[in-house]
Amino acid sequence: MRTFFPSESCKDTQLSALNPQSWLQVERGKLFKASSNSSSSSPSSSSIESLIKVPEPAILPFFKPVDYVEVLAQIHEELDSCPPQERSNLYLLQFQVFRGLGEVKLMRRSLRAAWQKSSTVHERLVFGAWLKYEKQGEELISDLLAACGKCALEYGPIDVASELPLTLNSSSFETMSMIGNQILTNVVFRIGGEKIVCDRKKISSLSAPFHAMLNGCFTESLCEDIDLSENNISASGMRAINEFSMTGDLSEASPDLLLEILVFANKFCCERLKDACDRRLASLVSSRDDAVELLEYALEENCRILAASCLQVFLNDLPNCLNDNRVVEIFRHADRQQRLIMVGPASFSLYCLLSEVAINLDPRSDTTACFLERLVELAENDRQKMLAFHQLGCVRLLRREYDKAEHLFEKALNAGHIYSVAGLARLANIKGQNLWGYEKLSSVISSIPPLGWMYQERSLYCEGDKRWEDLEKATELDPTLTYPYMYRAASLMRKENVQAALEEINRILGFKLALECLELRFCFYLALEDYQSAICDVQAILTLSPEYRMFEGRVAASQLRTLVCEHVENWTTADCWLQLYDRWSSVDDIGSLSVIYQMLESDAAKGVLYFRQSLLLLRLNCPEAAMRSLQLARQHASSDHERLVYEGWILYDTGHCEEGLRKAEESIEIKRSFEAFFLKAYALADSSQDPSCSSTVISLLEDALKCPSDRLRKGQALNNLGSVYVDCGELDQAADCYINALKIRHTRAHQGLARVHFLRNDKAAAYDEMTKLIEKAQNNASAYEKRSEYCDRELTKADLEMVTQLDPLRVYPYRYRAAVLMDNHKETEAIAELSRAIAFKADLHLLHLRAAFHEHVGDVLAALRDCRAALSVDPNHQEMLELHSRVNSHEP
Repeated sequence: MRTFFPSESCKDTQLSALNPQSWLQVERGKLFKASSNSSSSSPSSSSIESLIKVPEPAILPFFKPVDYVEVLAQIHEELDSCPPQERSNLYLLQFQVFRGLGEVKLMRRSLRAAWQKSSTVHERLVFGAWLKYEKQGEELISDLLAACGKCALEYGPIDVASELPLTLNSSSFETMSMIGNQILTNVVFRIGGEKIVCDRKKISSLSAPFHAMLNGCFTESLCEDIDLSENNISASGMRAINEFSMTGDLSEASPDLLLEILVFANKFCCERLKDACDRRLASLVSSRDDAVELLEYALEENCRILAASCLQVFLNDLPNCLNDNRVVEIFRHADRQQRLIMVGPASFSLYCLLSEVAINLDPRSDTTACFLERLVELAENDRQKMLAFHQLGCVRLLRREYDKAEHLFEKALNAGHIYSVAGLARLANIKGQNLWGYEKLSSVISSIPPLGWMYQERSLYCEGDKRWEDLEKATELDPTLTYPYMYRAASLMRKENVQAALEEINRILGFKLALECLELRFCFYLALEDYQSAICDVQAILTLSPEYRMFEGRVAASQLRTLVCEHVENWTTADCWLQLYDRWSSVDDIGSLSVIYQMLESDAAKGVLYFRQSLLLLRLNCPEAAMRSLQLARQHASSDHERLVYEGWILYDTGHCEEGLRKAEESIEIKRSFEAFFLKAYALADSSQDPSCSSTVISLLEDALKCPSDRLRKGQALNNLGSVYVDCGELDQAADCYINALKIRHTRAHQGLARVHFLRNDKAAAYDEMTKLIEKAQNNASAYEKRSEYCDRELTKADLEMVTQLDPLRVYPYRYRAAVLMDNHKETEAIAELSRAIAFKADLHLLHLRAAFHEHVGDVLAALRDCRAALSVDPNHQEMLELHSRVNSHEP
């Protein structure tokens, strides 16, 4: 979910205890001071209490199976054997699993697979719109691709009419009406005072009722003149019907006339005429107003094409259309038959999408609750029921509808969704039954292999050492959970153990740039009156989320920044550049982000600064924020050649390497610049499989270095050039590049130089070089990991343990330790080492290695499970496919 899903169990009394207005309005110069005796080294307890509140973790409205590997494996197995019409729903379930794991790239890939494997036009409409919704803010990418002659198909409108062909009854109507010996060739229809002469044969061919009326045993079959005045058709409508009977064309009919004809066609069972109206009206739907008006007719007259076309307009306008009560009412009140007309068999998928959008807009709204009620009604199997019951339970909890929430969480739990026990425990706590929550979670922990969230939840219902122990266990099992770090840090801060508190919150910020953790550290610095550090964090927050609101949404972060700015020294442009060099050189990425944010307020060249910002955000694993910065760089480019470079990076970063390369070449044609040559070298090195292209990359980087740029970027170019020389075996040239990069303080060049030492068989020098990087870099987990390659086993083990402490999301240390255990014939311990990381990170390499270990020990079913789960992560991984094929052949 894009928006914060707040924790209901933060009671009003807790929320009101933190009232930011009391210190937001204090006299400038005395901001945040609790007393005249307060100091940065000894903050008063009252100032700490007023600033530091850690809300309980939210109950997330996600599908979170206890064993996601097993569920992914089941989905993969079912995809191999299920009928085509079931595949999209399976990919939707896979999407929900990845969403529960927070795997954004894998979520999108599953959605795209659901779209690609759609068996109906309705599924394609839903999943295409969902993809578009997930990629909000990325419309520029589609525009750039279109300019390159490449179209992102899921963004384009679907020609619904071509996807829904007309199926007609094959009966023909050949009987002729006669009066005496005279064949009646015409029939005159009287409507009001007008007469419309029609071809009897053509009209009778429109439908069985007309055939029976004009050629059967009815009185009208012997009449040349028939009164149709009482059949709700106008003379102009009948003329248009006559024209259609002869030409099959309704293109000249107005929308109002088409609607009149549609009703008439339905009444007289004129399938071809109705289909023509349906298609013609569908082609006229161009706006939300059109869709709202015409969908009513479509549902009443059972017009599938018109209904789907109206639906397409609504879905392509998400989330905005859900702010229109007319649209919401349509979705809220559509019955089973109307849903079938509008969205065919894709009702569950549609309401999944609508529910997600509604939750993001306002999880407490009546609209959200209503959409989720429909989702519950539409759920057909246990997995769908788990998701629907749990999501609606979360919304009922937020709406303080506690009895309904309890009923829903119980249903989800009974269906097999163990995570819903967290909702039941919160509800028991609200009712004052703390012991029930503790015992219920203890029962879960003792009955199945526990996960981190279980201990985190249980910690809420105990105090003192027990709570601390549960939170330590939660972090051990799932180090990505932010609440345990925040709680421990806040507790230490309240005890005035400042250093330990900062170390604790820095533990998670070292590998996960969570806004709530940055906010807590910002509060620490306020309490300490360390305004320079506070401004650094709030500027980093605003870089990541410009609209972020602190203190549970009560205060805009931008407002806090304005207030804190009054208490820090105002840097000149020269000061900012010096600060940026210092922080970039010490690999202080958060500090660098803050400096760039400050520089953007000046009159400096904003395009360049936004570009630097995007590089930092990519390094910090914030791809969405990085893309936003890249787009801002393009928007603020000072020239066409600069804009083309940023467009090239946008395309390259979204997987369109060749198009990015083309943009670089276009930029160079206008003006030779460092960034254009650098981009071309980078894209070429990545896109070309030809080893001979190395010389071209070297030439391009040398051209880049001849162009004007600052030391930060030249250091990067020298570092990249050194890497290419290493790959070519030119170690002396590589060493020169790395040494020159270090001279201009490109600290990461130590890693390249270490590699050169190692390739020269000087392992000790390589180790020492990496030690220099570790000492200089603030973010140094990757440096420890690299240094582990240049030492003996014991030192390697120590370095990799340090990596896991600093960044538990890095998978190589787990794989290394597991391999060592396997070499020592400790198969059970080896598998357990991999399993502890797999529990919180869906990683292909971890699953691949564990599958191989299971195969080695003869556990074919476990190996097959891991193979299938891994192929859910990457369906095209060649080694994984080979292992899966081999293991599958041994399945009993």
